[in-house]
Amino acid sequence: MTAAVQTAPATSASPAETILSVNNIEVIYDHVILVLKGVSLAVPRGGIVALLGANGAGKTTTLKAISNLLRAERGEVTKGTIVFDGERVDRLSPNELVRRGCIQVLEGRHCFGHLTIEENLLTGAFTRRDGNAAIKRDLERIYEFFPRLRQRRTSMAGYTSGGEQQMCAIGRAMMSRPKMILLDEPSMGLAPQIVEEIFEIVNKLNASENVSFLLAEQNTNMALKYATYGYILETGRVVMDGPAKMLRENEDVKEFYLGVAEGNRRSFREVKSYKRRKRWLA
Repeated sequence: MTAAVQTAPATSASPAETILSVNNIEVIYDHVILVLKGVSLAVPRGGIVALLGANGAGKTTTLKAISNLLRAERGEVTKGTIVFDGERVDRLSPNELVRRGCIQVLEGRHCFGHLTIEENLLTGAFTRRDGNAAIKRDLERIYEFFPRLRQRRTSMAGYTSGGEQQMCAIGRAMMSRPKMILLDEPSMGLAPQIVEEIFEIVNKLNASENVSFLLAEQNTNMALKYATYGYILETGRVVMDGPAKMLRENEDVKEFYLGVAEGNRRSFREVKSYKRRKRWLA
């Protein structure tokens, strides 16, 4: 494949500069279905990395492999290792991983609809042992980042908008004082203006709180606008990775993910043909 960078999983960052390292993992569901095939990636400390690909490419499975949520869906990591903040974590329980500072915001927001916004935020602090005063200070800090949540703090989460629920889900994750957030499809089902607002907040959290983000997203244009590095998944394999600027300028990425093609634009049927897959995986 021309102009593509084959996967160099752990980039060139040293272990001290890398907060997450996923090394050649394979994931199998129900003991027979191979979903991820040798996926490797790295997230630098304090960075934003995008995990891109079409629906069904394996983005959510990759995040759940890192956060150890696969077992609830009869999946498991059968090969490879996952190292977070210098420790191997692929055998930990999800709550142990949260205590170490890595938490996932699931696709579809998943707020507790029968609880208020503020009650939802407070559930994010359940693993903490630093006292109510510290939790209250962090709650106020979350309201500074999400002023809309302050206005809706007493509203039942189930009756708030999709954008407000997404803000609540991210704020709830922040209440655990994470070093890293795995953010799954934050733009799903949201209006473009709200999507921009969500990504701006993520950018501020990254810059001011030094929280690293691994961002799984189908909205390639938006993800590459805020990320510094990206990986593209196709059918459970990393087929390209590189700096966000390089991916934005790559002709294949422009055509297949950004909807921009140089010269004669090919038909949708041609784009979806197996010629495309052969070209990606060459």
